[in-house]
Amino acid sequence: MPPRSTWKGHLRLSLVSCPVRLYNAVSRSERVAFHLLHKDTHNRVQMKPHDPELGPVERSDLVKGYEYEKDQYVIFTDEDFEKVQIESSKAIVIEKFVDAAEVDEIYYESPYYLAPDGKVAEETFRVVQWAMREKNKVALSRVVLSSRERLIALAVRDKGLLVMTLRNANEVRDADEFFTDIEDEEPEKEMLDLAAALIEQKSGKFDPSEFKDRYQDAVIEMVKAKVKGQEPVIAKAPERGKVINLMDALRQSLDADRKPPAKSRPRKEAAKPAAKSSGSKRKRSSAA
Repeated sequence: MPPRSTWKGHLRLSLVSCPVRLYNAVSRSERVAFHLLHKDTHNRVQMKPHDPELGPVERSDLVKGYEYEKDQYVIFTDEDFEKVQIESSKAIVIEKFVDAAEVDEIYYESPYYLAPDGKVAEETFRVVQWAMREKNKVALSRVVLSSRERLIALAVRDKGLLVMTLRNANEVRDADEFFTDIEDEEPEKEMLDLAAALIEQKSGKFDPSEFKDRYQDAVIEMVKAKVKGQEPVIAKAPERGKVINLMDALRQSLDADRKPPAKSRPRKEAAKPAAKSSGSKRKRSSAA
């Protein structure tokens, strides 16, 4: 069964157009979810709307209201919102192409996949997608999602397009108010060289599969223990040794990452008399 689309309409570049579908690029189904229960009955609590005069009411009886004055509302129905149709409600019209580096990462919000809607749309979609790949450009457009027009960036992704919703400029706070008190003086060269060596030592390829959600893993183990009727065991965060100063911290970090893992001693040496092996034991203990 094909995935369910979030939005469908047309992708338009000047006079070129094709039907497309928008899909969520991320899934939250693997997250651990909890329900709210009453502490005594353990029954699942139902969050029912409550009217001050009528008491509990059905959700089907609810309407949307805009408060234009204190306790004064104008009512809106679904039919009213259906009348508000702008171009981006049904079409992603490419307005501009920019270099990917020009889009500041702080504006990125939610990812979606954009794919052609049917075989007839594939040729037009591929022409636009391949041209963007050759020019190494990102397209800027807008689309209405969840009753709000969103600025979006479209980038080539495999055989399709990756759509990132972008935050509006007035939603992003200026960094100066947080960083203004940080001094701009260059650090000591020796410390800077040590930090640069540490960065080089820890550099590698980006592989998101290497990073697991350790907190969620611990929660899952706690859930399993609860299901089995056991008391959950919560692992404590590892204690860090005290570091005297920044220079020592940099040196210790480099040394800790540089040392290879200790090799196991051959079995035939394990049978030697204790008196002869005491010196090596002291060395191993010191190294540890």
